[in-house]
Amino acid sequence: MKLPATPNRRNWILRAALLLVLALAVGALGWCRWVYVQIERFAVEDHAAPADAIGVFGAAEYDGRPSPVYRARLDHALTLYRHGIAPLLITLGGNGGDQYNEGAVGREYLEGMGVPESAIIAETESRNTEESARRIAVIARANGLRRLVIVSDGTHLFRIHEICAADGMDVLTSPRPRVAVEGGSKEFERIEHEILSYTAWRLHLH
Repeated sequence: MKLPATPNRRNWILRAALLLVLALAVGALGWCRWVYVQIERFAVEDHAAPADAIGVFGAAEYDGRPSPVYRARLDHALTLYRHGIAPLLITLGGNGGDQYNEGAVGREYLEGMGVPESAIIAETESRNTEESARRIAVIARANGLRRLVIVSDGTHLFRIHEICAADGMDVLTSPRPRVAVEGGSKEFERIEHEILSYTAWRLHLH
């Protein structure tokens, strides 16, 4: 017959459970703090240096035209290209919900700004950051590209860098300038999203 738990035993179990919950909470907070610091560091540091190609991660497009955020990424990549950072531009991103895709929209925008078609590779299948990182790795290996400069939002770059590095790529990051449509609340939401997405990637949850 199982004896009922004594009050002392119940108290011990309760204290142990509370200590475990507290330890997990402290650990989670510490982890989030570490990721936050990395995100902020990559968001403000521009590591652009001579490379083989510049990769531009996609963002929203509207009926074949880049959104202000995507245009800011493309314009920043174009500035790097014109400064001789790399002779090749890679635009990334699949279908955005209409007949257009982000990679092709980026390519057409850059061609309209005077970049030769031969200096652009458009990747048009990826649907998220992880897929874009994997596909740019495939493109780099297929074309003998050893070092890439990655352009995206500042808060996006730490996760991109870590995914690419885990795939054995040599990548430098260069954050695009802010645009007028951004606000403080959206900045917080982006950082929160990046912390959760990076954590899920590290835990192999997607």
